[in-house]
Amino acid sequence: MVVALHERGLFSWAEWAERLSTEVKRPEAATDGSDYYERWLAALERLLAEKGLAGHEEVDAVAAAWERAAHATPHGQPIVLENDPGRSSGL
Repeated sequence: MVVALHERGLFSWAEWAERLSTEVKRPEAATDGSDYYERWLAALERLLAEKGLAGHEEVDAVAAAWERAAHATPHGQPIVLENDPGRSSGL
């Protein structure tokens, strides 16, 4: 996702590297790097918010929709947001 957003010109690779570096160096970050995925995700969410592309509430709403869609999708089928049973309620 980060690469695709960068390729679309939404942020520079230097901006991404700076945000990721900041997240990895946070005092609460695991010293063994075991939370690297969480740091990566936090950096992406922070960058999206800073750029005005998607706020935390929007990211959380899409994540919840994706979770619902995953549970509603038959095993072996691609997960698509259209499978979200909450979609008809305005999501």
